[in-house]
Amino acid sequence: MTDTETDETHVYDVVVLGAGPVGENVADRARAAGLSAAIVESELVGGECSYWACMPSKALLRPVIARADARRVPGLRQAVQGPLDAAAVLAHRDYFTSHWKDDGQVQWLEGVGVDLYRGHGRLDGPRRVTVEGPGGERQVLTARHAVAVSTGTRAVLPDLPGLAEVKPWTSREATGAQAVPGRLVVVGGGVVGVEMATAWQALGSQVTVLVRGKGLLPRMEPFAGELVAEALTEAGADVRTGVSVESVTREGTTVVVTTSTGDRVEADEILFATGRAPRTDDLGLETVGLTPGSWLEVDDSCRVTGSDWLYGVGDVNHRALLTHQGKYQARIAGAAIAARAAGVPLLETDAWGAHSATADHAAVPQVVFTDPEAAAVGLSLAEAEQAGHRVRAVDVDLATVAGAGLYADGYRGRARMIVDLDSETLRGVTFVGPGVGELIHSATIAVAGEVPVNRLWHAVPSYPTVSEVWLRLLEAYRDGK
Repeated sequence: MTDTETDETHVYDVVVLGAGPVGENVADRARAAGLSAAIVESELVGGECSYWACMPSKALLRPVIARADARRVPGLRQAVQGPLDAAAVLAHRDYFTSHWKDDGQVQWLEGVGVDLYRGHGRLDGPRRVTVEGPGGERQVLTARHAVAVSTGTRAVLPDLPGLAEVKPWTSREATGAQAVPGRLVVVGGGVVGVEMATAWQALGSQVTVLVRGKGLLPRMEPFAGELVAEALTEAGADVRTGVSVESVTREGTTVVVTTSTGDRVEADEILFATGRAPRTDDLGLETVGLTPGSWLEVDDSCRVTGSDWLYGVGDVNHRALLTHQGKYQARIAGAAIAARAAGVPLLETDAWGAHSATADHAAVPQVVFTDPEAAAVGLSLAEAEQAGHRVRAVDVDLATVAGAGLYADGYRGRARMIVDLDSETLRGVTFVGPGVGELIHSATIAVAGEVPVNRLWHAVPSYPTVSEVWLRLLEAYRDGK
């Protein structure tokens, strides 16, 4: 122990590792149930979402989407033909990240009565966490009831020789850059890749997207990636599929990429959006019989398999790597921790019960903020069929809806619902088109609520809104289209 270290022990009902939105919600639910709670954070309170993911990326994308929508409206399009004010967009992004300061979030923790420990937290046996502070000081936290790991994920870079010298972007650099690169290569066709390609192309970069697979957004219905790729290409991006990166070097200030097809691509920066790994490699998992660096396997209350005190909440359990889904898990886990602490003999762990994160399996919603937007909830057709459900896909051209025509000239989009033919409820819904992000919650309610198709007939959409697509989908199902 160094001169700056202490070995103070503090006892709480619940100790949370990671003060992102997931960890904050676990601690908040514990406090709401009358339990004492501490939270440990090595970076900024608010986590990845607040400073390097959701908030900055959407701040970058909002003016891009607003301008695209405006250009489709008669009487307005001529007023928005000029370029975006990149400096103003970046400044607005900085505002939404609180300039990478967490004072406001720290005040919120104080307001709900959660103690904050800054430093690196590690498990040190059952219900015990050691915290090494920024000055080398050491503190020990003991949990009476539960320790929740909510440390999230980090970007994964490929094993390419010399990549570190190239200084590639990950999602953090892509959302936090202080200048617009003249040329940008984006490697990966998932959500991060397509959103950042959309944002930086609109802000003035010449973007090249390199995708190893057959198309973009591979976890959604195929038409989603097709429509997004079409729009990116029309915006000036170069989208190449079936291509992998063989080598990357930096020659002076220029990044040089060699592809599997033998092409040479030059850029000022390169973004790798090629996957995530759990931040569990230096958490002391080995002290409780788990493997460092692994995803945490949990039950539907988010309790780690084989444990009666350890919880893995949010991205670390690999169930649904989305902020809103992690916060949902936090509400479920918090309720389960509180119930077990109170000695409740039987928890509500059946499907859709108070202590069961059932939506992780059946009703995960997501919006991709590209132009056009892509939004989905539940299962795709391929996923439903693979799971053995007897289903039927119903498709509608969104442009046939009156509200879509009013929303934008030349509206292009598509809607699909997956109907379970045995229960006549919805297994999944996908929308692609301008503004569809605001449609997805209605679909989420239909899927999570297992609302029968014959009852959906009585949910009358207002005219003339894009939501009238629900009526068109139901009519197509009825008519066997």
